[in-house]
Amino acid sequence: MNTTKIKICSSCESEFSCGDISVESKCWCNDYPPIFNLSEGADCLCPVCFKEACEDKIDAYIETITPKNALKNKAISLPQTTKLIEGIDYYIENGNMVFKTWYHLKRGTCCGNNCRHCPY
Repeated sequence: MNTTKIKICSSCESEFSCGDISVESKCWCNDYPPIFNLSEGADCLCPVCFKEACEDKIDAYIETITPKNALKNKAISLPQTTKLIEGIDYYIENGNMVFKTWYHLKRGTCCGNNCRHCPY
């Protein structure tokens, strides 16, 4: 039984579907990295605001990464998601997928291909 819930974004106040709340893994937000601790009273964000909040939080974290501390970063220890998200894991440039620093941090090691955004 699908128990989709309509919610109001706590940031932009737009309506959005919260997914199947009877099964935790069915909500669209579970495709994103679990990097937020919701404080009491906080509510969900719509897909657009949530993606923007994730990008902002990840970008702030990446600014603290150096080659020395990259091997012990928190991205490796997070539960892995199977879906790559444009803007978080990669961007498209001239028709090519370019992996961002977050993607490399999740992988945990350097592949040796001299990637543009390699943190190692």
